[in-house]
Amino acid sequence: MANKPGKRRFGSVRKLPSGRFQIRYPGPDGKLRTGEATYANERTAEKALSLVEAKLITGDWTDPQRAKVKLGIYATKWINERTSLRPRTVEIYRGLLRRYVVPHLGDIPLSKIDTAVVREWRATLVGSGVGASEVAKSYRFLRAVLMTAADDQIIPRNPCRIRGAGEEKPEERPVLTVPKVFELADLVPERLRALILVATFASLRWGEVAALQRMDLDLTAGTVSVRQQHVELDTGELLVGAPKSRAGVRTVAIPKAIVPALQHHLDEFTGSENTALIFTGARGGILRRSNFRRASDWSTITRKIGHEGLHVHDLRHTGNTLAAASGASLRDLMERMGHDSVRAAMIYQHTTAEADRKIADAMDGKITEARPPTASTRQARSPT
Repeated sequence: MANKPGKRRFGSVRKLPSGRFQIRYPGPDGKLRTGEATYANERTAEKALSLVEAKLITGDWTDPQRAKVKLGIYATKWINERTSLRPRTVEIYRGLLRRYVVPHLGDIPLSKIDTAVVREWRATLVGSGVGASEVAKSYRFLRAVLMTAADDQIIPRNPCRIRGAGEEKPEERPVLTVPKVFELADLVPERLRALILVATFASLRWGEVAALQRMDLDLTAGTVSVRQQHVELDTGELLVGAPKSRAGVRTVAIPKAIVPALQHHLDEFTGSENTALIFTGARGGILRRSNFRRASDWSTITRKIGHEGLHVHDLRHTGNTLAAASGASLRDLMERMGHDSVRAAMIYQHTTAEADRKIADAMDGKITEARPPTASTRQARSPT
């Protein structure tokens, strides 16, 4: 049925051979779309068309055809289209999609995924024994995918609206004392001793330590420069690239006390070329995390120092904690740690503040025990 002159400027209503009515209208991209449903009379169809027009004006309109796409297909496409993602991040996303999303939600159309479905999916993961960290990562991944679907007007809004579901609460990691750091360094093979020291006292990530070259270490100035990192994928492929974030490219001051150990390492175990890797495997190849753990007999030596279960990454955690305890500013901590966000630095500052408060409280207790009440104190305690 053609539009009646002066009656409607948006879309059209037509009568089908069946006697029912159908609407057609232009989407935001100018392409003509046909309504999914049919209506018993023209008046009802006109109301449906007016509703579509209102949603287009307010930005609440969603594309019914694209909403039929199944989540598994859309999420795979979502990952592939993000060309700026790092290879390791892509690998993590694909793993979360394969293990936790597709088996439960992969065949569900985007239009059918609401908050109740997301809540049930998350409860299923938790109930099946998936770790809290993996559940939180999976939820954040799904939320990001569906946020794009909402932004693209495929769904009306993001159904991932479960408060706290994307937050991780990792267990408190151990912090070594300075003597324990040196005790650990003395237990590893001599060619790995300097690695323990620089990873701890320069607060470096494993990939950053493994990628250090002779040119990156300036022992006269007492600095180490981070320009690149090694990233090992689950497939075993090793990639060399820029640090984790823009702030990851940085120069870090190192304590003078570890300079002799680093000089000894350069003299004994590092090639003379500027591009020679500082830390290598036993045969001079690239040092991988697995090779390091095996060569150092990591499980045995960490048990010897009383820290069984210590991770290599905990060395960086120790260094960050020591840096925060020095009274460094938030900006200084961020630069040293190589973080764009203040969040991580604030965690270390908060931990240090709590420790400082405990020290003050302990002192207060000892002062109270040692000093008799003064006249003003006795008066304050008196009921009169």
